[in-house]
Amino acid sequence: MITALFISLIFLFLLGVPVAISLGLASCIALLFEGDTPLLVLAQRAFVSLDSFPLLAIPLFMLAGVIMEYGGISQRLINLANALTGHLSGGLAIVTVVTTMFFAAISGSSIAATAALGSILIPAMIKRGYHKSYAGSVQAVSGTLGIIIPPSIPLILYGVAAGTSIGDLFIAGIVPGLVIGMGLIITVIIISKKRNYLREAKTTSRELRKAFIQTIPALIMPVIILGGIYTGIFTATEAAGVAVAYAFIVSTVFYRSIHLRNIGQVLQQATTTTATIMFIIASAGLFSWILTIENVPQQVAQFFTAISSNPAVFLLIIVVLLLIVGMFMETNASIIILAPILAPVAIELGINPVHFGITMIVTLAIGMITPPLGLNLFVAGRIAKLRLDQITRGMVPFYIAVVLTLLLIIFIPALSTGLLNLLNGGD
Repeated sequence: MITALFISLIFLFLLGVPVAISLGLASCIALLFEGDTPLLVLAQRAFVSLDSFPLLAIPLFMLAGVIMEYGGISQRLINLANALTGHLSGGLAIVTVVTTMFFAAISGSSIAATAALGSILIPAMIKRGYHKSYAGSVQAVSGTLGIIIPPSIPLILYGVAAGTSIGDLFIAGIVPGLVIGMGLIITVIIISKKRNYLREAKTTSRELRKAFIQTIPALIMPVIILGGIYTGIFTATEAAGVAVAYAFIVSTVFYRSIHLRNIGQVLQQATTTTATIMFIIASAGLFSWILTIENVPQQVAQFFTAISSNPAVFLLIIVVLLLIVGMFMETNASIIILAPILAPVAIELGINPVHFGITMIVTLAIGMITPPLGLNLFVAGRIAKLRLDQITRGMVPFYIAVVLTLLLIIFIPALSTGLLNLLNGGD
């Protein structure tokens, strides 16, 4: 059955069948080969995969992000980032990284951050004399912060799949996200000085104050979400509901950018994106169920522990595996399939499940900027009017920066767990 599962999956991938459909069809073929299990189980297991209260946070966070996007938050975040960092060498590229970090703390989606901000910042950078491939690369790699800095859809999926606290994962994602952001800013400054890219005019204190005041309502949103979760006022799912209500109030009352005529578009975009993710979760859940009944997780655990019982060696092996997986498989599907298999092995070797989750998400985020699947590359490339090979050439220094920060996260667990331990009183 497992042989039929993987052969059919690889065949479907080679045919170019979408990941969600490939996972579902491969599972169906495997059950047909097994013969004893009725196909009705397909529908039952798919439903069970979605029948989870924490997963309700996904459509709600998606809706909150879309509301804020339509509410004009993108331009206000850009104005604030420009006021803070625009005067530095390569100012507009730094603004791209900083704005994406702000936006990541609202949207929870890498693609949303890349598309919403890239449509404004990539043309602006090109107009200011930045090379097209560089402009596209900066936005594509910055977009990966959308799934690392909380709230993050992949962190929610990992929490559900691995049985780890989503609130703890959200807190743990803050410092790694900031570290990666700083790594990208340093890389941008080095490249910009070498290529002599322009600085933006230095903002006056009055302009900075104005930009900050205009952005305060949006910046409060992640504070409410994380503060509410960690103080126990509400769960991650309830926080998502609060985020929707808050985003709607901010966009309609403070910014007055959403009107009745926009609500249909907002709901349509959020529903379409959510349906795509839920389809992947259902198919990946079915795929994972077949792996589980065939004892694949136990076999994988034995394989890795036979190689080495050293946690650091295990993490490095997993990183290499995930880098390869991320090149060919969508991030959410990878988490749903691999987290239930790999997380128990990590825990058995004494690795903190929160630290392992952050390592896994950061590694898979690199897949979003790695051909051939790299979704961020396609989005940024389409905006910059570049072919995949053209934008990929500009990514090389950023690959180095992200991999170096990933190694820091692996070998310094405190980057992931330090803030969490501090909030827990050092436990």
